[in-house]
Amino acid sequence: MEEKQLQIESWINDYTDEMLSWTKYKISDLESAKDIVQETFLSAFKSINNFKRESNPKTWLFAILNNKIADYYRIRYRKGKDVEYDSLSNFFDANGEWIKDKRPKDWNMDFDHNLLDDFEFIEILNYCIKNLPDKFNTVIQMKYYGEKSSKEICQEIGISTTNFWQMMHRAKLRLRDCLENNWFKNEV
Repeated sequence: MEEKQLQIESWINDYTDEMLSWTKYKISDLESAKDIVQETFLSAFKSINNFKRESNPKTWLFAILNNKIADYYRIRYRKGKDVEYDSLSNFFDANGEWIKDKRPKDWNMDFDHNLLDDFEFIEILNYCIKNLPDKFNTVIQMKYYGEKSSKEICQEIGISTTNFWQMMHRAKLRLRDCLENNWFKNEV
């Protein structure tokens, strides 16, 4: 037992910072990222006898970590509130035309300036993503932060491809609206 504990302690010292950084990148929430890394080490401790030493411990730990991240999104999706499917009525009239003040605005962007290099823009983008309904937030995070394919996302959270694309579309509309109201409106 003591040998297992020493091995895990060594791995904690060697890999925690990198695992925490990776997890925070994948889920954008420091407290949840810390919990997931901790759960990863607990799982590793419980199953250390299954570690065959055919791979690097880091590889094994990151495999466990990535499964924990997938579990995080799966649980978050299932606990999420029902999606408001009538939310498109906020953007379109009865004829399917854009409502005048909801149309895409001319953002007057300076294309020599990359918004992703602008710390203030990133803060507002993160705010907009965080305030999406849970199910929309989950698919956006998995797709763009988790860099998962639509097929992987559908399998992991148990939705159809059609449902996935509807959620992505609606999430993007909400993000656009949030960015227009919180960033681009201030840029003009």
